[in-house]
Amino acid sequence: MNQRFYCGALALAACTLSHANVSDGVSGTANDTESDPLNEVVVVANRAPEPLSKVGNSVTVLDDTDIRESQATLVADLLATTPGLTIARDGGAGESTSVFIRGAESDQTVVLIDGVQLNDPSSTGGGFDFQDLVTGDISRIEILRGAQSTLYGSQAMGGVIDIRTAQPDKPFGGGVTVEGGSNDTGTFKANVGGTSDTLQWRLAGNWFGTGGISAFDERLGGVERDSSQIGGGSGTLLYSITPDLQLDLRGYYADAFSNFDGYDTKSGNFGDDPEYGKTSEALGYAGLTLESPDRTLSNRVAFQYTNTRTRDYDPDAPQSYGSPSTETFYGIGRNERGEYQGTWQFLPGYQAVFGAQHERSTISTDTPYFDFSGPQPLENEATIDSGYAQIQGEIIHGLTLTGGERYDRHDVYGGHSTGEVAAAWVLNDDRTVLRSSFGQGFKAPSLYQLYSQYGNPGLQPEQSHSWDAGFEQHALGDRLILSGTYFQSDSHHLIDFFDCTTPNALCATRPFGYYANIASTRARGAELQATFNATDAWVLAANYTFTDATDRSPGAATYGDELPRRPKDAGNLSATYRWPSRFSTNVGLRYSGRSYDDAANTIALGGYVLVNLRIAYSLNDHVELYARIENLTGKYYETAYQYGSFTRQGFAGMRANF
Repeated sequence: MNQRFYCGALALAACTLSHANVSDGVSGTANDTESDPLNEVVVVANRAPEPLSKVGNSVTVLDDTDIRESQATLVADLLATTPGLTIARDGGAGESTSVFIRGAESDQTVVLIDGVQLNDPSSTGGGFDFQDLVTGDISRIEILRGAQSTLYGSQAMGGVIDIRTAQPDKPFGGGVTVEGGSNDTGTFKANVGGTSDTLQWRLAGNWFGTGGISAFDERLGGVERDSSQIGGGSGTLLYSITPDLQLDLRGYYADAFSNFDGYDTKSGNFGDDPEYGKTSEALGYAGLTLESPDRTLSNRVAFQYTNTRTRDYDPDAPQSYGSPSTETFYGIGRNERGEYQGTWQFLPGYQAVFGAQHERSTISTDTPYFDFSGPQPLENEATIDSGYAQIQGEIIHGLTLTGGERYDRHDVYGGHSTGEVAAAWVLNDDRTVLRSSFGQGFKAPSLYQLYSQYGNPGLQPEQSHSWDAGFEQHALGDRLILSGTYFQSDSHHLIDFFDCTTPNALCATRPFGYYANIASTRARGAELQATFNATDAWVLAANYTFTDATDRSPGAATYGDELPRRPKDAGNLSATYRWPSRFSTNVGLRYSGRSYDDAANTIALGGYVLVNLRIAYSLNDHVELYARIENLTGKYYETAYQYGSFTRQGFAGMRANF
């Protein structure tokens, strides 16, 4: 590891300040006042269960209650209620959606579904698009902020979003949710499962469909509606072969269709367009976990597989230039990962997490409509081998230190090391928590950036380092929780497109340009959060994030400009009241400040406040009716230039379980 990391590690080990970490975001709920938020167990920070009191990183947890009471259909909208996360969507539901953590690029975030990393090697940046991710059977989301490549490898420059589907909690049971509302929108979800001494299983399915809005902004002339449908399901099976050996099988699938607007294939003009796309995402996981008889050592071996397919079509594209196809793009990206992870409680209060991974990624992509002189598909692959180790220990009462290192070997650019240290100090009879962390991140060049007609096999990985520090204060018997965090992240060797305005050797074979490690950025800011259980009925919650994310590319004309689609100011406010009857009501406000849509900061996106109203009524312990109005005031806003957004919408539904 480099000397700079050692210096940072020594400085952090001596540091006892922390960044804030509250166990739930502003989604209309808070933890029960009789529970202990610091003892809530999270997995994402250390890839092993650990109470929040020992976690030095910034983690937000959205549990089953948060997700259910939010009534959110799209995961991206739910994430936008948490500190440090903002979203941008190219129109309505089912359109391309980016999620930014603390100003990092959307493809610099690792997304896990039931422990499996789901990204798309066939996309330009190799990242995950949130457009088709619905809440479905999701019961828990853990958000880890900052550079986290030590445990999560490539792509974890901005953070990690760990999504978990529900697990059965009784011998046999299930549930159904039905919802309908504005823009011919409907949702259906169902699940069934059970648990016994040796077996846990669960199957779930969901469907979402909407007539949609015009993805091209109606104020600019958008007329036709862009519909979308998303269907899918998940399944889990855990079987205890022996008391010490467990088989773990998981699967997830989503299939989507969406109309979208953009730059017309024929004319190149931006506006209403009959183009449409089909996407599918599938993942599979098979693992064996062996525990030692005294439960101090756990060994897990597993195989992961993901497959993402995208196909885009333009029905009115002229069938000319010798091409009979109206298919404008297809992409198939696959990942195969074999891994081992060990968790060892080697002393009371001390834990080691260590492991190794082999990953093979493949790309198969083409633009059939533009293959005038014959097919020109891109097919290639890359492998990366990794090893990591992290140790955590409570060195004195209340003070927990964590440190780790990782080494990755990529078959194109070679080796790369990353490291991390963190500290959590619980003081004042568990009422005050100080946390801090320093981490390094990297992102391997995507297969498209390496091997496409604009590719550059000489690319090096993108790199970042980040740190944060702050506090968390509990008062009034945990009825009031306040927190504040300062963070900073510096990224360099970022991959951007070089347009050959200054000719060089590569321009001779790539005259239109190529990808190069030429960009740098800096993001810094603060996150403030408060949750107040005023009474057993009243819950108030708020968060605010200031993010100054700027271009720091040496010699660039955009040096010092704000990064696109990342507002400096963002916040949420929520008030929930649980009536003496079975009613509950919630009013939520989401605020986003001004931002820009382009790197040169010439296209401004105005700030906005969205007001959402939710009500729910429990008929009994098994049936609940609910309704909501989104964007109650009908506020006009944009998260992406020239793309439409929803005005006022209303929905109603029913949940039933048995």
